[in-house]
Amino acid sequence: MTRDWFSTRHSAWTLALPLTGILLLLQLTTLPQRLDNWLYDTLITTWPPEPPEDVVIVAIDEKSLSAIGPWPWPRSVHASLIGNLTNAGAERIILDILFTEPAMDDQALAEAMRSHGRVILPLYLAPSSQNDLFREQLPTPRLASAAFAIGHAHVELDSDGIARGLYLYNGLGNELWPAMTLSATRNSPSVAPNTFEDLDAAAYVNVRQSFRRIPLVGRSGAFTTYSYSDLLVNPPPAQWLEGKTVLVGATAAGFGDVLPTPFSGLAQPMSGVEFHANVLHAIENERLIREVSTIWPILLALFSGLVIVLVLPRLRPSRTFGFSGLLFALILGASVAGLQHLNLWLPVANALLVPIIAFPLWSARRLSLANRFLNQQIDQLERGNLLHLPPPWSRSPQQILSNLRELINPEGWLLMEEDAVLTRENLSVKEVPSWSRRPGLWLHDQGISRTTLIRGGRQFRLALRIPPGLAGATAERYLGRLELQPPITTQPVAVVRENLSTRIDRAQQATQKLNHIQSFIWRSFEHMPDGIIVTDPLGLILFANGHVPRWFNEPQPSLQSMSLATLLQGHDPRSPGWAETLADTLTQQQSRTVDLRLHGRDFLIHFAPFVLPDRTQNGIIANIADISELREQQRQHREAIDFISHDVRSPLVSQLALIEQLKRRPGEVQTEQLDQLRKLARRSYHLAEEFVQLARAEQLTETRFYDCEFLAIVENARDSVSEQALQKNIKLVLLGNDDLWLRGNAELLERAVINLLTNAVQYSKPGTAVTMQVFRAGHQACLTVTDEGSGIAASELPTLFDRFQRQKSSELSGQHGVGLGLSFVSVVVEKHKGEINVESKEGEGSAFTLKLPVASHPEEPGQE
Repeated sequence: MTRDWFSTRHSAWTLALPLTGILLLLQLTTLPQRLDNWLYDTLITTWPPEPPEDVVIVAIDEKSLSAIGPWPWPRSVHASLIGNLTNAGAERIILDILFTEPAMDDQALAEAMRSHGRVILPLYLAPSSQNDLFREQLPTPRLASAAFAIGHAHVELDSDGIARGLYLYNGLGNELWPAMTLSATRNSPSVAPNTFEDLDAAAYVNVRQSFRRIPLVGRSGAFTTYSYSDLLVNPPPAQWLEGKTVLVGATAAGFGDVLPTPFSGLAQPMSGVEFHANVLHAIENERLIREVSTIWPILLALFSGLVIVLVLPRLRPSRTFGFSGLLFALILGASVAGLQHLNLWLPVANALLVPIIAFPLWSARRLSLANRFLNQQIDQLERGNLLHLPPPWSRSPQQILSNLRELINPEGWLLMEEDAVLTRENLSVKEVPSWSRRPGLWLHDQGISRTTLIRGGRQFRLALRIPPGLAGATAERYLGRLELQPPITTQPVAVVRENLSTRIDRAQQATQKLNHIQSFIWRSFEHMPDGIIVTDPLGLILFANGHVPRWFNEPQPSLQSMSLATLLQGHDPRSPGWAETLADTLTQQQSRTVDLRLHGRDFLIHFAPFVLPDRTQNGIIANIADISELREQQRQHREAIDFISHDVRSPLVSQLALIEQLKRRPGEVQTEQLDQLRKLARRSYHLAEEFVQLARAEQLTETRFYDCEFLAIVENARDSVSEQALQKNIKLVLLGNDDLWLRGNAELLERAVINLLTNAVQYSKPGTAVTMQVFRAGHQACLTVTDEGSGIAASELPTLFDRFQRQKSSELSGQHGVGLGLSFVSVVVEKHKGEINVESKEGEGSAFTLKLPVASHPEEPGQE
């Protein structure tokens, strides 16, 4: 988990750093701002509000200029229009006309304005000359006093020259005038600017406050418009304009009062009076669009970038595009929802650029990672300890000839380089009918097989005289399957085009599978109980597991590329040689099983042909099994049969003979005959008992172990043979009084001690003593049984504990047995992980010592 987290964090940084750098570079251009403007214009023009019916424009158009005369018109003309609009019931009149200079007929216009009561006039903020300060260009005092309100008529152009909004307040210093249309909504007349005491600016500084974007109702001409001259010459009827707001302004070309808008762009600009009509409609319907603080677009871009760099590296390649598109849609949706429902404009260009840039950037990063990953995997495969199968065509012609001579035993051969003879035997150049023109192709004619080989740009010719008969036909078929020249590829290699992520996944899976298979194969071969050898079609060793160098006493590196026939012949020479057996396996594709003798041990080697990967030739898998133990068991089995057939049959036959005599003369049964019959029966019983006890000992496992006290075991054994010792007047002496606790089987241990004591009593002279000494030596409980018998010959000591081994002195002295007693003792001691030693001198007696491991946690006496 930690490694995956670190890898993801590292990937996040590799995406975040270039993404941040690209975004910072884009801030030096106008791309984000242009993208925001385009998005805003698209949204505004896609869902425009409905044109209002209570706003009417009186246009100073070309028709009016023709009918009334050139501009400027006398102010009495405007007074007449206001009078007509008053009679028509207009609720408010906004004159988008500057009256900064006094005129003779200002009084008439002022009286008309007072008569209506809700006439709004504009002001203009501009320097009087190019190098002068900003000044307020107000209407004349007479007109200003007659106006219901005065407001500024300035419209703000964005950096691309498009009018999208205006400042609600504009003025000098801390006294700002409201927008002309904003003044029209007020109920009480106000000709003085609003005072903003929190503004700390000089009186000559142009100050603007509360910028708002305007949702336009459509292109130029969307509002109801009447010609100035029509309403002047033909007064409208009474109440015709009741409840409506009338804006009077210039629409004729050449006045200069035109504004490019999102609807028209620079091609079809909108007149100023129409723009103010849109402002009035937005104010009255509370549709003015506010811009969020500049910090929010930055935070949104940072949040978008954080989500991208944290999530994108964790996704599958197929889902990165979908996630980038989803994030793009969510950001765009947030902007649309804020504009449509909250009248809030959130610039999202930088936030939208994050997924747009991040997706190709991360895709490029993935390509780079994929390329590096594939290179690493390829390097790993090349450096891996793979099972290398060199093809036969990688061998030199001389080596190929040497191996073929071992495998098929040709009667003659010829090897040439160009026209020079390298080696030949019982075959001349003249005897070869013709040579193959295609390298690697064998030709067979007149008992001669020949081919042409190309090695390093040099041409070699190889010919063999094949023996006649079935062996020759089999050899020809074998040569026909043998590829000694690389195949010629005539078909162009198809280029497989795959998705990069698929290639990465497949390469990773293939690498993992290959590593697993490789590890499985190596471990399986190394831990197999048998030796394994794999050869190529020429019988050269490609692989050998750990048993082979140990059994053959050959170093592992020397086995590579060694001929298997040479290896076997060198360690177990025989006639016919091993090469014939290997040749039969390769040529006839038949399995072979042969005995093998290595360094005094018996093995069984099984040869099996197998088809090499991606080839048509066969190699050999040789399985070498150690059967030394099996052979020993077979020997013991034969000895057991021999001894049982003699020792069991002899007393039984004698018993049957005595029984037959007793049956013929039932009234003349003698005591000597019954004693003999009892002796024979007891001998048969003891023989059967020894076999049963030995079988039990051989099947003993630690599951049948328990805590037992060694001194008590020896005492019980002594009591069991005390009667036998008493009959020969032999004294049994027990030395030692320490309680020694063992983990074992007390019954079988007692039987083993009984066997030792029985042998000691049996081979001791009457009137002597048998000593039993129990003591502890380190972590071992020891018992030494010493007698004063005839002793054991030194030549018999090595086989003393073998089955069915009996001392010659015992046979000569009339002590009969089958040689299982001491064998039983040896098996019991071995099962208890102990050891038994014997010291003996002829004529002086013997001493048997048992050593058994003491229990790790001995129990107190009396516990079970």
